[in-house]
Amino acid sequence: MEKEKKAINQLLDIDNFFSGGFAVKGEGISQKLESSEDEAEKKISSVHAETTETENELSKSEQLEKIAEEVKVCTKCNLSQTRTFAVPGEGNPDARIVFVGEGPGGDEDKSGRPFVGRAGQLLTKIINAMRLTREDVFICNVIKCRPPNNRDPLASEKDACRDYLYRQLAVIEPDIIVALGSHAAKELLDTDTAIGKLRGRFHDFTIKGGTETIKFMPTYHPAYLLRNYSTENRKKVWDDMKMVMQEIGIKS
Repeated sequence: MEKEKKAINQLLDIDNFFSGGFAVKGEGISQKLESSEDEAEKKISSVHAETTETENELSKSEQLEKIAEEVKVCTKCNLSQTRTFAVPGEGNPDARIVFVGEGPGGDEDKSGRPFVGRAGQLLTKIINAMRLTREDVFICNVIKCRPPNNRDPLASEKDACRDYLYRQLAVIEPDIIVALGSHAAKELLDTDTAIGKLRGRFHDFTIKGGTETIKFMPTYHPAYLLRNYSTENRKKVWDDMKMVMQEIGIKS
C-alpha cells in the first residue's frame, strides 16, 4: 500500500511539474487500423504499384497516409510476424516539431498509435506544457513495430524501417526534431555518445540523400523519467524543451 501511494504521488508530482496550468486538450488524430490478412495482401500489391513520382504529386497529408499504409502491411522484417498493429506515427503534416522515439510498446502495439501508454501520457503533458497539443506536432518512432517483450530493436530491424522514417521527415520538413531517448538519438545522429552528453544542445541533422539541415534536440525518454524519478531529471528535460520553444518563438 505504501509503495502504491508513493507511485501515485510521483505521478501527481510529474503532472504538476509539466502541466504548468495549461489545459490538456484532446489526443491527436485517429488512425484506421487494418486487421484482415486478405486486406493486407491487397494493400501490399496496391502500395507497391504506385511510383515515387506519383507520391510527390500528393499533398503532405496524402503522402504521410501513403507511407502509413505501407507501414501497416510491411513484412520487411520478422517483427511483422509478432506485431498486433504497426505504428506508423501521427500528427500534423506541417508540424514544426517532430518527436521521434525508439519503438512502440505494448499499448501502442494494441492500438496502432504512438505514445499512448504511461510514457505517452507524460509526453502529452510535456507537449501541453510547451503550449502545444499533440495535433500541433508529429509523433513517431525509429521502428514501426513492437519488438517482442520490448527488447531493443535489432540492427536489421532498424535498417528495414529507416526509409519510412526518413520519408516522413522529408514530407513534413520540420524545423526541429526531438529525439526521445538514447536509441533514437544514437540512431539518427549515427553516434555511440551517451544521451547525457548529447542532450542540452542542438545538433545538426540532415536526412540521408537530402541537403537541408534540421535542428536536432536529444533528450531523455519519458519512460526514463518514470523509471528514474527525480526533480533533476525532469528539469533537464524541461530545459531541453525550453530551448526548443525558444527556437520556434514560444515564450516559456
